[in-house]
Amino acid sequence: MMGVFKGGIDMTRARAGMFVGVLVVLAGGAFADVAIKPASMTLGVSSGYLGKAAPDTYKILPPAPTPGTIRWEADRATFLATRRLKDTPRWAMAINDVNLGGVVKDMSCAVGVDLTPQNAPRFSAMIAKLGPDVAWATNNPKDNYKRPRPYLTDPGPTCVEQSAALSASPDYPSGHVTFGWTIGLILAELAPDRATEILARARAFGESRLVCGVHTMSAVESGRTNASILVAGLHGSEAFRKDLDVARAEVAKARLAGPAPDPAACALEAETAKASPYN
Repeated sequence: MMGVFKGGIDMTRARAGMFVGVLVVLAGGAFADVAIKPASMTLGVSSGYLGKAAPDTYKILPPAPTPGTIRWEADRATFLATRRLKDTPRWAMAINDVNLGGVVKDMSCAVGVDLTPQNAPRFSAMIAKLGPDVAWATNNPKDNYKRPRPYLTDPGPTCVEQSAALSASPDYPSGHVTFGWTIGLILAELAPDRATEILARARAFGESRLVCGVHTMSAVESGRTNASILVAGLHGSEAFRKDLDVARAEVAKARLAGPAPDPAACALEAETAKASPYN
């Protein structure tokens, strides 16, 4: 279910080489990528699951598009075409989806219940622990490719402020999409009977970055690939697999206990998500 529209940040990147999925409410309601403390300091987590055993996504992802190539021009065309979505219901969903801290809540309709630290404590802790893993998977290729945000190539409206901090944060791959798709893949494992709904909402969550105008099409697509690489690596961690088993029982119990999200609100969300940014 879409949460309340509030100020927040994308998966922020620190120049020290770490960015983390924590929500920062900025003065004036502006959204930006800003340098903050690593996840281990902010969330009380000593490290992620993988550490040095993490796959090197920079060596696995396709290179970021460069000027004059087919992919670069396709990104430009998509950015310009999707500016037509400004002030539509899909634009409002994109603003909602800026709040990276609300991604689990945004999956409530798809899962069938709102998962919280109260009804799913191990799941919530597991998501927090993923911060450093997502940080490495995203920052390493970002820092190598330094691909500019789309509005820096072709001027156009965005659903968040085009701040200096946001503009300084590279486009490729999207950390927001990496985190959201990672959560979607994990939730699909925890509630396999709802996998279609979960992954459809996770895809829409990532595509909101394209609608918003702060990421290119290739950055969104590479974010999903990035997350798939990361989740494959996570399954090699015994600690992750143990947490996943506990979280699976928590989610099943929470779904039985309810309450289920409001059906009317869920139907509206599903209808809004149908507005594809590719058409």
